[in-house]
This record gives sequence, structure tokens and C-alpha cells, in this order.
Amino acid sequence: MRVCDPFDVDRDVRATVGECLGHLLERRLEEAEAIDPVFAADIADRVARFSLTGGRRLRAAFLWWAMRGCGGGVSETPRALGVAAALELIQTCALIHDDVMDGSPLRRGRPAVHVGIDDQYGTAGRASPCGTFGGAAAVLAGDLALAWADDAFAEAVRGAPAEGRAADVWRAMRTEMVAGQYLDLHGQVTNATSAARAVRSAVLKTARYTVAHPLALGAVLADAPEETVRRLRAAGRSAGLAFQLHDDLRGAFGDPASTGKPVGEDLRDGKATYLLAVARDLCARDRDHAGLRLLDEVVGSPHARAEDVERVLELLDACGARELVSRRVRELCDRGVDEVREAGLSRDAADRIGGLLRAACGPGTAGRPVPVAPTAVRDTAGPVLIGEAR
Repeated sequence: MRVCDPFDVDRDVRATVGECLGHLLERRLEEAEAIDPVFAADIADRVARFSLTGGRRLRAAFLWWAMRGCGGGVSETPRALGVAAALELIQTCALIHDDVMDGSPLRRGRPAVHVGIDDQYGTAGRASPCGTFGGAAAVLAGDLALAWADDAFAEAVRGAPAEGRAADVWRAMRTEMVAGQYLDLHGQVTNATSAARAVRSAVLKTARYTVAHPLALGAVLADAPEETVRRLRAAGRSAGLAFQLHDDLRGAFGDPASTGKPVGEDLRDGKATYLLAVARDLCARDRDHAGLRLLDEVVGSPHARAEDVERVLELLDACGARELVSRRVRELCDRGVDEVREAGLSRDAADRIGGLLRAACGPGTAGRPVPVAPTAVRDTAGPVLIGEAR
């Protein structure tokens, strides 16, 4: 990796990480081509293109600014960029596998990897024990991305003073991500509807993986004391949970042109989101049996019509669930920003991380304006208050 001035990286973290990732993937594609040209073209090249196009590089940015805020400089820069590239590859693995598990046709406004492979070979209608040929091949694509991520991480931290500490964070992040995704799937098949269960899944699948662990990795690479790492983890749990809840709102109410996903996909898939759990709790509290029947009939039904999905969205507004979850997002985001400021980072880095958090889960970006709920809904005791990992 070429030597980078950390102040140059500060000016455009996203572009620098993208450049680093591009150099890494060039080498991996050469290796894949030497193994087999069909494998290289169908799988390795797809993984590379997916990783290099789209995405906000949020995890990489959290890692970078935590490293800089803890005093990291020239000697830590190559390691931080290498681990940031590894984070992008593990995100590629997660998204490719997620789309296969959910049967999602789109990702970032383009055909999902499994759809693209089936389109290439005309195998979309030919079922196999693993779904379709495209689905099975996409699982391998995700596996390859994970292997590349592990290789990139190991290369980046080899010989670093904090190699062992960084490896501990990396291992925990990978395992918790898988656990959270499994709880998400388990909730769909068992019809789990509790708010506490939805929070647990969100903490494992997104909050720690997206914010807490990248912040911890950055701090560890700068050899920060454990107290600083602990404070950043706490900030990441709060803000990361806000990020996931905001993503749930965008999944329900967002513009497909912005989200890159079809309207109502989470509803049809029966995702056990906190938004839906809150709606059920509020309908039960208000004895809204018609609302509960509507949720039972539409949520998890792949055959739900567009008008049925729209009725559920109207219910989420009318019962106060959308307003309550939007308020929770703001509260958790504010808490995360405050905790970052108290972690002992440099002021510039803390401000940068706070700005990233607010941009990722700020109010007013989930499609239609959030209506003001009746005072009775806002002031009465609602569903479980989201905190940290409960």
C-alpha cells in the first residue's frame, strides 16, 4: 500500500478508502483469474464491482475518525486504511447473503447479485435445494468476500502493537453479525413480535457491527486505553441502534429511488422490526382489533397487494408507531453523539463522528413527513424504551 499522509485522508476518507480497496481488489482479481477465468468473471469480478460501487463507507469513516481522535497518525494510517477496506468487504458479504436470504431483487437500485447471475444464465425459474443457481452462486460470492475481508484484516494488523486487541474486536464483530442475522430470520419463521426481541436483533446485526465495533477498531489501532474504547462502544451501541431503527423507517416509508429497495419489502418478508413491534403494542393497548388483524394478514404475506401495504403504512402513522420510533431515533442519536464527546477524542474527530451519526440517522429523511401524534399517544406509557443491548 502506498504511504498516505493522514491529513490528506482527512479531506476525503471515502475516496481514499475506495482507492485502497481498489488496489487490494486488483490483486485479488489477478489471483482469481489465475485459478479459473470463469470463476473470476462470474464470482470474483462481481464481488469486486459490488464492493467498489455504491455504499457510504460509513464503517470505514467511523474507524478512521476514531483512530485519528485517539492520536493516530502517519504510522497508523496504512493499518487503518487496510482494516477499513476489510470492513467494506465484510459488508459486501453481509449484503450479498442478506439479499439471498430475503429473496430481494434489488440492491442499491440494481439487480441483486443472485438475480444478476440468474439473468446471465437464464436460471431464475429453475429451483434447486439452495433456491436457484444464482442463489447458490451468490452464497459463494459472499463467502469469497468474507475470505478476502479476513485476509485484508490479517495483512493490515500484522506486526501492529495492538494486533491481538484488534483481532479480538474483529472476531466478536463477525460472530455477532451472524447471530443478529440469524435472530432476524428466526423472528420471521417463528412470528416473533416482541419489541425486546427486535431490539436484541438490531443491536447484534447492526448497532455493534455498523458503529460500535468500527469505532473500537479505530481506537485500538491507535493503542487507546480501554476506558476510551469502552466509551466508544457505548456511543456506538446507542447511535448504531438509532441507525437501524431509522433504516426500518426508511424501509417502510422511504422512496425506492433513495433506498434502492422495493416499497414494503420488509412488510412482505415479515421482518420482526421494532417499528412493527411498537405498532402491535399500541394497537393492543388501544384495543384496536382491526389494526391487529390487518398486521396479521399483511405482514409476512408475499402476496400482499400494494393497497394492502399502503393500509399498513397508514396504520403505522395513525396508531403513533412511526412518530414514537422517530422520536426514539432522535433520542438514541443524541445520546450517541453526547457519549462520543465524552470519550476523550480530539474535538475535530468527535465533531466528525457526530456529524456522520446525525447524517446516518437524522430525522426527516424517511420519506413522507412524520405526523404529530396525539398527545395521548406521546405521553402515555408506550412499548419498551430502547436502550443498549437488552
